Amino acid sequence: MNKITRAFISVLRQNSSTCTSSTLLGRQLSYKSDLSLDKIYPSARLQLYTPPPPPPGSANKFNGYIPMDKLEITYSRSSGPGGQHVNTVNTKVDVRFKLAEAQWIPEDTRQKLLKVLANKITKEGYYYIKSDVSRSQQLNLADALEKLRTIIRAQEVEVAAPSEESLERVRRRQERAARERLQLKRGRAQVKADRQGPGGVDF
Repeated sequence: MNKITRAFISVLRQNSSTCTSSTLLGRQLSYKSDLSLDKIYPSARLQLYTPPPPPPGSANKFNGYIPMDKLEITYSRSSGPGGQHVNTVNTKVDVRFKLAEAQWIPEDTRQKLLKVLANKITKEGYYYIKSDVSRSQQLNLADALEKLRTIIRAQEVEVAAPSEESLERVRRRQERAARERLQLKRGRAQVKADRQGPGGVDF
């Protein structure tokens, strides 16, 4: 038994009745590793924090906040490879909500979404988003919410009107394509006409 082991055992015997941590050879005896989060990130806030929802009417654009109590979330078995784990855990996520009643989406953006997603909304007014990219329920839920944020933000991007130069360039390109198509069509018709024998000639 070496010196460090004997010192360690003696310290444990002396502090067996108390729950306070002790030091041995300048090190603090505890269960924490040298790679614990509070040592790697000493100035970081280790507690999870969820920001409160923004006040209503504070902005005219979607700020990324999605109220979870306004969504209907269901979990089911996921498809694809995964071994026996895929048959025992509900990892696929289905998120649905009534788009017309989603007050957390700005009015202008919601009206645009109702037009763009008209073919994807059910008769009851629900819009579905599903995700099964991973074998983790929480990761799939985060992926579904990010899909929803991407769809909403895409409708808030203001597309600049094309300039006159761009419109003229597009018009010339379309005219050139039409001329080439007609020229090719005439050439093909001429080839077929040349294949025909002379008609109305008596030998």
